[in-house]
Amino acid sequence: MRVVLLGPTTVETEAGTPVDIGGARVRMLLARLALDPGRPVPTTTLIDDLWGEQPPADAVNALQSLVSRLRKVCPVALEPGGYRLGVATEDVDVFRFERLRAAGRLDEALALWRGDALADVREAPFAGPTAARLEEARLSAEEDRGELDVAALTALHEKHPLRERLAGLLMRALCAQGRQSDALHVYAEVRGRLADELGVDPSQELQDVHLAALRGELGPRPVADRLPVRLTSFVGREDELAEISGLLGQARLVTLVGPGGAGKTRLATEVAARHPLHGKGRVWFAALAGVREAEDLPGVVLKAFELRMGGDPMRRPNEGMDRIAEVLGAGESLLVLDNCEHLIGASAEFTTQLLRRVPNLRVVATSREPLAIDGESLCQIGPLAVPNGQADVAGFGSVRLFLDRAEAVKPGFRLDESTVDDVRMVCRRLDGMPLALELAAARLRSMTIRQITQRLDDRFRLLTSGSRTALPRQRTLRAVVEWSWDLLTEDELVLARRLAVFPAGADLAAIEAVCGEDALYVLASLVEKSIVDVIELDGEARYRMLETIRVYADEQLDASGEKREFIGRFRRYYRDLTVRWEPFVRTGRQIEAIKVYQAEQDNVVAALRGAIDDRDAGLAADLLGGVFWYWLIKGDNERSERAVREVLTLSDDLPADVVATFRAMRMIMSAIPGLPEPMEASQVIEDCVNTGATQKYPSLAIALPMLAFLSQNKELARREVHRAVASEDAWARAGADWAMSFILSDEGDLSGAEQARDRAYDQFTAVGDRWGSAMTLGMKAAFISHTGDNLAAIALYQQGLEVARELGSAEDTVQQRWRLAVEYARLGDNEAAAREVAEAEQYAHDAGNDQLNLMIGYAKAEVMLRSNRTAEARELSARFREATTIAAALTPFVTEWSAILDARILLADNLPDEAEPFVAIAVGTTSERSDMPDLAAVTELLARVRHAQGRTEAATGLLALAQLIRGRLDMGDPDVRRMVAELGEPEPLTIPKAEALHQVREEAGLSTG
Repeated sequence: MRVVLLGPTTVETEAGTPVDIGGARVRMLLARLALDPGRPVPTTTLIDDLWGEQPPADAVNALQSLVSRLRKVCPVALEPGGYRLGVATEDVDVFRFERLRAAGRLDEALALWRGDALADVREAPFAGPTAARLEEARLSAEEDRGELDVAALTALHEKHPLRERLAGLLMRALCAQGRQSDALHVYAEVRGRLADELGVDPSQELQDVHLAALRGELGPRPVADRLPVRLTSFVGREDELAEISGLLGQARLVTLVGPGGAGKTRLATEVAARHPLHGKGRVWFAALAGVREAEDLPGVVLKAFELRMGGDPMRRPNEGMDRIAEVLGAGESLLVLDNCEHLIGASAEFTTQLLRRVPNLRVVATSREPLAIDGESLCQIGPLAVPNGQADVAGFGSVRLFLDRAEAVKPGFRLDESTVDDVRMVCRRLDGMPLALELAAARLRSMTIRQITQRLDDRFRLLTSGSRTALPRQRTLRAVVEWSWDLLTEDELVLARRLAVFPAGADLAAIEAVCGEDALYVLASLVEKSIVDVIELDGEARYRMLETIRVYADEQLDASGEKREFIGRFRRYYRDLTVRWEPFVRTGRQIEAIKVYQAEQDNVVAALRGAIDDRDAGLAADLLGGVFWYWLIKGDNERSERAVREVLTLSDDLPADVVATFRAMRMIMSAIPGLPEPMEASQVIEDCVNTGATQKYPSLAIALPMLAFLSQNKELARREVHRAVASEDAWARAGADWAMSFILSDEGDLSGAEQARDRAYDQFTAVGDRWGSAMTLGMKAAFISHTGDNLAAIALYQQGLEVARELGSAEDTVQQRWRLAVEYARLGDNEAAAREVAEAEQYAHDAGNDQLNLMIGYAKAEVMLRSNRTAEARELSARFREATTIAAALTPFVTEWSAILDARILLADNLPDEAEPFVAIAVGTTSERSDMPDLAAVTELLARVRHAQGRTEAATGLLALAQLIRGRLDMGDPDVRRMVAELGEPEPLTIPKAEALHQVREEAGLSTG
């Protein structure tokens, strides 16, 4: 515990928590014992010091009672010499103050004061003289420090108006601010007081200050700035600056550790420039980059002090250390030791000696590895923050730095639509490393930003235009990396070059499997030397190189002749990993598997890309098969479709079952939004069956029935459903029921479809597949909504949203949210609908996915329309049409959705005749692909047009057709509900669906051939 006497008397635990002591007399006893910590105080002395000339009748018993109460808080022992408080001298602030003051550490000493000494026990006889002595020591310390600001000095002077030394300090401080007249006024006031109250003249010392003030000799003087010249603005390291400043308040050595080019030197310089000691001229900077021998280190520091010695100071380390300690020990000091990594042992020894010899010194060191000495606090300096798909990139540290330097070399350069993608690319590809970004920005003198991004693969030739006044190793990107590389041992060099095969880093198991066993200790050394970064992912360490270092390491791997071997080991490792984890993507271990895939995504892609480029068909097929379903769950459709297409170019070297499976997958992906060619689809399905692929790939349980369904071959679709239902794989059986629900819905068997969905949901849940569960919940919600129970549909969408978020699937999460928003709008809760749209917009913005933004734009227009905000809905509809150029694959759907939206907007404006052509477009597209649920929806919309035109009989007929096509009307739609309320429920029709489709097209004015 610690005892505080420099202020109200208190006891604190080691953690700084106050302890309740008790009444005033107990605090007096504590304070008196604390003034002799660890030593017994005689009973008679305690009685005199606590009660003075009026002790209680039974003073000994009264003292014992106080001691008993104090023992509940502090250790007090009765010894032959009296009572002893069991605390160390260092645990009493009075003695810490005196020790720090004697050592010249005045700022630390004065920081211990929390008010007037013994402030709450002054009534005790011992307290007055002791407090006066302590206050005198405090004032002397304040005067010795001599660097207080005017406000603090004025407050002290008003409290002690006759202290001449204090008055002199105040006069100097006022003159330093250019306030000469105020300083002379202080002198006149003090002289008058001394004459009136003491009958004396001011001391010679104060008279000398007065004379210097009259002569103007005490004006502002420039403080020596011994730091490197800062020619550019300081950008992007505000958080690190605050962190280091905080560490310097607690530790005497702070080492900035990070890779070359991270900006450690500039950051250390900025920290030193903003430190209070800089304004007092007590900051020095020693650049060690040019030092080659350990014994030269003291001489370089002496040179920073601008001192000269007889003989050769570089070769007289002991005398050099004495001179250094003498300069730094003259007051509180800050020393920056820059670039210690190539002399790490010598730097550590030098810093240790210096900190021991100069107790009022603080050191900031920069290095690519820690000094590893007692008392060192580390601050890891890594890359600046880099945008990762976000649309708004202006606030990222890397972007801010690049723009700042770009505007300096190319005035007028701005972040706008024409430059943002390239700036984002530069910052990401260069890892947000400050030196690399500055070198890239310098290239804008002779290149466009687009030319720079196109040449980043050749970065070591590109980034060679650094400052001519910089150190040689900071003028080019290659030189920066080579400086670090040259400091590695042979074992470190071998592992470092082999790590280049991992574009996304790796865990220890992968590194040892690919690069060699027992790599941990060498890997740890590479981390220490800032060649490798380590991050913790789900409790496991993961190691990675910055891209620039990895590019250099790849060159070294190529030069070593090992590249082919280790690239092969890398690809085979990830083939084995994906094959091992792929089955778990459809089970209760789905989340665990997804985390593995997320961590290894870029490694798997690199292995697959390399296998395709080298035409290693078997390896490429294994890798694609291992990762395909994960991509499907995550909604990474573009990547998966492209990979399938490329692997199929190697089909001559692939087994028939693999070719058939990938052909089926490619066809079903391209079937959205188009329609598969029926004969081709049928042939692909038969190939999957005949080659045995259906037994090997569970995903075909969904893919084949849906491929047949989309190609409008209902008989074949049912056959494949029955095949999958008979599978031994529980997930395949769930997928079969899921596909069956589509077939039954299309046929208008709503009850059967609902039962199939329920079975699918139960089975997906049983096997632990959240993706299947989320999809099924969305389908169940849409079905429930058509019954008119919007609240039940909302509950199901919310349930599906939670599952999608747990999966981390961007596409599924946004889909669930925008459907939830639409359902809230159908319910009439426009506030909740707007909230869900805003959440979806933020999610898509963070993901940087244009296709998701397209979907949200449509949902937002729907919400605006339901809120009677037709002008905003019209503007969104126009933007929605323009966006089709972004997502060309969705163009057919966008055309249809846009037509529906425009028709509804025109209906809201009571322009049914103008709405009719747009409805006809939607009738045409839905009927041509025989999408019965979608056709039913546009048939209801056409009914609204006829109703608004006053053609009630036609409207009623269309409602009857919609009811037949879907199996029921969409009673969750308030517009449909209103029509039914006005026109009555339509009589059920008994005509075939083909005839219903014919009649709808005829009513829309389309060809019925």
